[in-house]
Amino acid sequence: MNTKNLLGFGLVAILAILTVSNPFTSTYVHQLKNEAVQTSSSENKLLKSIEAAAKKYDIPPQDAQIDRVWKAMPGYNGIQVDIDASYKKMKGRSFDERKLVFKQIPPKVHLDDLPPAPIYRGHPDKPMVALLINVAWGNEYLPSMLQTLKKHNVQGTFFLEGRWVKENPDLAKMIAAGGHEIGNHSYSHPKMESLGTAQAREEIVKANEVIEATTGKKPVWFGPPSGGFREETIEIAHGLNMKTVLWTVDTIDWQKPSPGTILKRVMSRVHPGAMILMHPTDPTAQALEQLIIQIKSKHLRIGTVSKLMDEEYIIKIQTAQ
Repeated sequence: MNTKNLLGFGLVAILAILTVSNPFTSTYVHQLKNEAVQTSSSENKLLKSIEAAAKKYDIPPQDAQIDRVWKAMPGYNGIQVDIDASYKKMKGRSFDERKLVFKQIPPKVHLDDLPPAPIYRGHPDKPMVALLINVAWGNEYLPSMLQTLKKHNVQGTFFLEGRWVKENPDLAKMIAAGGHEIGNHSYSHPKMESLGTAQAREEIVKANEVIEATTGKKPVWFGPPSGGFREETIEIAHGLNMKTVLWTVDTIDWQKPSPGTILKRVMSRVHPGAMILMHPTDPTAQALEQLIIQIKSKHLRIGTVSKLMDEEYIIKIQTAQ
């Protein structure tokens, strides 16, 4: 080996020694190690926080059932925290309960699996109520009620009498155009419990036909006039792929009480899963805005019958923030 090569190797060796023993290099390497340890510790802490939250939010689903008092009741999804998805969403950040990712776990028995039975309310654990608005008269109050519902971004379920729809197609279309659900309130508002099989079926079918022809909506919910029915009524509706809906809370607004009485009557009885019956009357039109505001102040959503009956779990994050 010549002198130039020896000098070259010597310089390389000296530089290597100097680099390793350089205090600045040692500090940098030490810093990298500390950062790696801190990152690992932080990520481990994040994962543990997510796992702890997963235990708190592990809620099993509940099957639909025939209740002794409330008859047909919908099921309700359970929830579980998706630990991997939650970790990926929060990785590199501190734990934030609001960023948890959830999985909905459906029940084994659904509302459609139950035998024919009337429905009086939604699931009692679901923080939602539905507005049921029966329409066979009261045209002059409908525009005001629709305006109030639109102002507060609330959709209700309007049970329309078929004969009324035939005579008031523009109002029926206005209701449907507002995004509201359309239900069947019979064709001519008879006492359904007094009708024979053929007559009862005709009342429901005829109303469906005129409602669908006018609004483009095919009703799936049947609200019998005055809540009158017998077992066969329920079975006839079931045979038409419809479910029979009653109510949990009655405004009794057809008696024309004061708006304050309607508010007190509803708010003293409203609860998760409740279905609130009303009609287009002057006191209801006056009370509706405050009714919506006060229901929402109880942390209850307001939706259609279909939304109330679906099994989606409404997740409320239990954070101290």
